[in-house]
Amino acid sequence: MDCKFRVGFGFDVHRLVEGRDLWLGGIKIDYAKGLLGHSDADVLIHAVCDALLGAANMRDIGYHFPDTAAETDGIDSKILLRKTIDLIATKGYRVGNIDCTVCAERPKLNPHIPAMQACMAEVMGIDPDNVSIKATTTERLGFTGREEGISAYATVLIEAHA
Repeated sequence: MDCKFRVGFGFDVHRLVEGRDLWLGGIKIDYAKGLLGHSDADVLIHAVCDALLGAANMRDIGYHFPDTAAETDGIDSKILLRKTIDLIATKGYRVGNIDCTVCAERPKLNPHIPAMQACMAEVMGIDPDNVSIKATTTERLGFTGREEGISAYATVLIEAHA
């Protein structure tokens, strides 16, 4: 390993549908719709996993946890996040910090951010201060603005550890 620090970027999007629970940042949010996906469809955690795997040059979440695998059907994304932390550790890396943005018109996410930070930090074994989560809308533009889906972006810094 020749880099002490590495940066990664992740993105994910899922469609909002009726009849599913809404999971974001590892917590269940009371809302009339949820995200559609093979797993619990937690776009925030999926974006973070992709960013972490990218930073470690380990491909992406779909490579490690394919949506065609029976063992990932309906899986809690917190499990995927924990496994991702274990994967980057095999290359000698640990999380430095994470900066995320979730794009959704509704529900309003700001009241849930502290719980999301605490949950994700616990899963990753890091200080909640190292998990920044922001929420925004798209000013009613595009699929997010029409409330058809939610997207998330994540940037991470990982560091080599001895």
